[in-house]
Amino acid sequence: MAPGAMSRSNDWTKSLSDAQPVPYWLDDPGRPRPEAALTGAETCDLLVVGGGYSGLWTALIAKERDPGRDVVLVEGREVGWAASGRNGGFCAASLTHGLSNGLTRWPDEIHKLEELGARNLDAIEEAVARHGLDCDFERTGEIDVATEPYQARELEEWYGEIRAKGLAEGIEYLDAEAVREQVDSPTFRAGLWDRRGVAMVNPAKLAWGLKRACLALGVRVYEHTPALALKPYGAGMAVRTPYGGVRARTVALGTNVFPNLVRRVRSYTVPVYDYALMTEPLSEEQLASIGWKNRQGLGDSANQFHYFRLSADHRILWGGYDAVYPYGGRVRAEYDDRPETYAKLAGHFFTCFPQLEGVRFTHAWGGAIDTCSRFSAFFGTAHQGKVAYAAGYTGLGVGATRFGAEVMLDLLAGERTERTALEMVRSKPLPFPPEPFAWTGIALTKWSLARADAHGGRRNLWLRTMDRLGLGFDS
Repeated sequence: MAPGAMSRSNDWTKSLSDAQPVPYWLDDPGRPRPEAALTGAETCDLLVVGGGYSGLWTALIAKERDPGRDVVLVEGREVGWAASGRNGGFCAASLTHGLSNGLTRWPDEIHKLEELGARNLDAIEEAVARHGLDCDFERTGEIDVATEPYQARELEEWYGEIRAKGLAEGIEYLDAEAVREQVDSPTFRAGLWDRRGVAMVNPAKLAWGLKRACLALGVRVYEHTPALALKPYGAGMAVRTPYGGVRARTVALGTNVFPNLVRRVRSYTVPVYDYALMTEPLSEEQLASIGWKNRQGLGDSANQFHYFRLSADHRILWGGYDAVYPYGGRVRAEYDDRPETYAKLAGHFFTCFPQLEGVRFTHAWGGAIDTCSRFSAFFGTAHQGKVAYAAGYTGLGVGATRFGAEVMLDLLAGERTERTALEMVRSKPLPFPPEPFAWTGIALTKWSLARADAHGGRRNLWLRTMDRLGLGFDS
């Protein structure tokens, strides 16, 4: 979509007049009651810190690997309240924030990474069925759409490149007519449909379902129990909480955007705030006007991109574009609401789907993403291998966090597996510099990305330098 077209004002803000500033997924009467907070002292074999996907998958898989293992999970607020309950619900097979990023960074491992990612998504689908996770799981795939002529050319060239490398299985190139047969927008010029590599889920229901599965397997879950400090204790580790503490043989940290209990890890991530809108349910006539019978997820090809999908009750989620980094990297509740971004997103929505004029938005919200400079997760251990961590999923963690859970458990077991042997697992991204350099560099990168979108995708000297250094900024 041309930036000029997207900036036009057409009273689109009226569509936001009734929008509640809360995540649609969490605004659910079926939201489970939280478990009690931890009081007193606990002991266990494995302590998992964090009640998002990363921690939940780690606790669940730990019990599945060894039903006799004593596992405790602590969550500072409620399970799924942060990124795991606020995202778009795109559960992707990719472990590398997309094939392009993976091919650029790990060309020698890319076939193995793609294989492991596909197996990981299959395992998620199997877990949904095995544990009866009621999360609206739909393996519909995703279409990357081009909205500018240069993007259409790039998509076609990219498709030729991945076909030549044997990486295009299940991916179909769509010209303008073919992509509009799938989803009808006057802005769509081409698309790449990954038919099996992405599933759509209700993200909050997935988190709540994983919590129920953990409890059923005997994991002790404590909510409203933030982990305040981590230190060695005898042969294991101790974590202090407000009303008590936990002594554990091993600890897995799934805190992602929140400050890591291993301080040296903190410089590898920064919080980036992403925002989304949810429409009211569409009528049959409105649905027919846009097609979308196959219910794929969609994302456009600009640097400042949008992602959009249908919910189970026929709403459209529309998010992305702005990626807001707060000076100093602070995570604060007030950043979750940003009306100026909502207004911008509403205008973009009606440019994409002018046939939906008059549709109103019921929810508008934001949340923080743990971004790292290579866009995909990194892993490591601390305290002589008794603590493992995974972080830096950069907005693509719905599926990849399950793989990260497997990696953390492998690392804690001291095992060399096909996962821990990967260069992706053994290496780290470049850390972000301290302020004011981080804010200045990120602001310059954002300006350069917007400029590239406005000038046919041409990357300026700053972006080309960042490319050579393997540095980036994304949500």
